[in-house]
Amino acid sequence: MGTVFKKTVTRPLPTGVETIVRKGERFARWKDRTGKTRTAPLTVGEDGTERIVTESPYFVAKYRDGAGVVRTVSTGCRDETAARQVLADLERRAELVRSKVMTAAEAAVGDHQGTPFTGHLDAYLAYLEAKGACKEHRSERARQLRRLAADCSFVALADLRREALERWLNTQTRAGMGARTRNSYLCSLLAFSNWAVETSRLTSNPFDPVPKANEKADPRRQRRAMAEPELVKLLTVARERPLLEALTVRKGPRKGERYANVRPEVRERLEWLGRERALIYKTLVLTGLRKGELASLTVAHLRLDDAVPFVALDAADEKNREGNDIPLRDDLAADLRGWLADKLRRLQEEARRAGAPIPARLPPDTPLFDVPDKLCKILNRDLKLAGIPKRDDRGRTLDVHALRHTFGTLLSKGGVMPRTAQAAMRHSKIDLTMNVYTDPALLDVRGALDALPLLPLGGGHAEGDALQATGTEGDFRQGVCLVAPTVAPTPDNLVQPVAFPVISADDGRRGTDGGSLAVTACGDKRKHPPTIPVSGCHQVGATGLEPVTPSVSSWCSSQLS
Repeated sequence: MGTVFKKTVTRPLPTGVETIVRKGERFARWKDRTGKTRTAPLTVGEDGTERIVTESPYFVAKYRDGAGVVRTVSTGCRDETAARQVLADLERRAELVRSKVMTAAEAAVGDHQGTPFTGHLDAYLAYLEAKGACKEHRSERARQLRRLAADCSFVALADLRREALERWLNTQTRAGMGARTRNSYLCSLLAFSNWAVETSRLTSNPFDPVPKANEKADPRRQRRAMAEPELVKLLTVARERPLLEALTVRKGPRKGERYANVRPEVRERLEWLGRERALIYKTLVLTGLRKGELASLTVAHLRLDDAVPFVALDAADEKNREGNDIPLRDDLAADLRGWLADKLRRLQEEARRAGAPIPARLPPDTPLFDVPDKLCKILNRDLKLAGIPKRDDRGRTLDVHALRHTFGTLLSKGGVMPRTAQAAMRHSKIDLTMNVYTDPALLDVRGALDALPLLPLGGGHAEGDALQATGTEGDFRQGVCLVAPTVAPTPDNLVQPVAFPVISADDGRRGTDGGSLAVTACGDKRKHPPTIPVSGCHQVGATGLEPVTPSVSSWCSSQLS
């Protein structure tokens, strides 16, 4: 049989306390903040100091749970009758567990049902912080969950119902909320509910059956990659615009003309600002860094003097929290060296003017760039001055993150293998690299068609085409030998060459001027290393349906030399 009672606790002596004795017992008497006189028994604490004994205003329940373990839990009730009702519910649940009607896990879930949703949310945010989630992620999750709790009337965990969420999603759809934003809210609630299941606050996730919206059918922001001429114009404008705007007259009859007087120190500052912006854009395009990742870089992260220059990106600053070494192209590494050298020179000049010690090197915590918070608005003004449209005819847009799309597209356009491009983009899935961060409008699809074989419809080349398809004859197309070397003598396999005429596709006739094929007349039929020299082969291309191999021609030249 359980019981309810109020716990007694000890507290330090309040200020202005006096000691009195009643019936042989010592009491403390003092006045609280409202001026009311209070008394409490005195006791000695573990540290030997006197403390007052007070009683908790709330009742606690002591009972034996379904496993036979004595539990003491707070009822949250000031009234004894209400506290006994809570005790009865606890004992009834324990009896159901003992009779196998309810599992212990289900009983543990029942203990959390009365806790307000905000209490669970605070515990969930503490879990995310302990997990290492960044502050921005935690604040965004908290904002979305608080909005869902208010709009869907989620007062306690017992109020979590998929019907309420589905009604809210439908309302937001009619209000114009995008599919990606709706999915973001759904993912936040799913993650919270999964955590509640793991911590025995829920038996199952009630929102698992709720389907996600189709983001491809409802795109709100589609980015595009920039073409190379656009990049050149952007870098030029970014470097010149700060000074040009200072030189431009804003009012008067000569409005718009560039003849304003600018002090030398202002001119130097604006030129420095333009150089920094252009270098920010170039670094984003040639590394694929995100804006936040670039802003986190300091001098200590740079390895510009190594054989292969790179940037060491800390795990705490990367989106996937893994940490990576970002290789730098030689021209970008040279630009960054010059940038840091000029930064050191400016720092030394400031120290010299201030009479402070002149530093020999930049401090390790010096930021690489002063990346502005409103870089997207700065980019918009640079695009406008460069004459580059913010949106194209398909509604795709350019922003700061589009420079990362440009990086991925230029990799694919340059013939980089997809797996290598995925590693450069630091993506976990290759379809994200190929489908999202590669702009098909900038790929040379027409040029790729030239790699396909010729399929003539005339009858004059039927025999030659058949021989070529079987790999028994070579062909010359536009002066390119389409026979790949297959057999060559080796030091332990000396052969006597026998010349056979080679068919040329230029005239379709058999002759010996175009080159000869060296084979052996030896009766030995054993297999030998599969390579042979080809006489008179100027270039080597594709045969049949083989993909074009640019390095084959150079291989052939080296074999013939």
